[in-house]
Amino acid sequence: MPVNGFSVGRDIALDIFDANTRATIAINTITDFDRKQRTQRVEVKALNGVVSFLELPQGWEGSIGLERSDRVLDDFIAALEGAYYSGGNVKTASITETITEPDGTVSQYRYEGCVFKLDDAGAWKGDSSVKQKLAWVASKRRKVI
Repeated sequence: MPVNGFSVGRDIALDIFDANTRATIAINTITDFDRKQRTQRVEVKALNGVVSFLELPQGWEGSIGLERSDRVLDDFIAALEGAYYSGGNVKTASITETITEPDGTVSQYRYEGCVFKLDDAGAWKGDSSVKQKLAWVASKRRKVI
């Protein structure tokens, strides 16, 4: 729920759909979600000396931080790695981001063509939680609602 007209971290929900298993990956205890648009900057230098710029979309990238509360993420990455080494066709996934806006409406975006890397599988220490980081890149982002 937004606070004082501003979006806060709890206003977002994430779903990862794995096309390999045709199932939604239920990752628990997500602590942060980061996303950035990737672009390629092109400079156009006209004969009159004026420089124009283009920003060409090149997909999206980001990360999902979580506190390890089960084996779901580890199993997901192990299945992707296993499929690769067994010669299987490893399909891309999608991430659906659902945002409750400050005005009460809902926005939803889908990152398509996602591939993942377990950037940090976590450090096991006495009396500490295990923090993990899942990095991703996507071909494009599409507005759903």
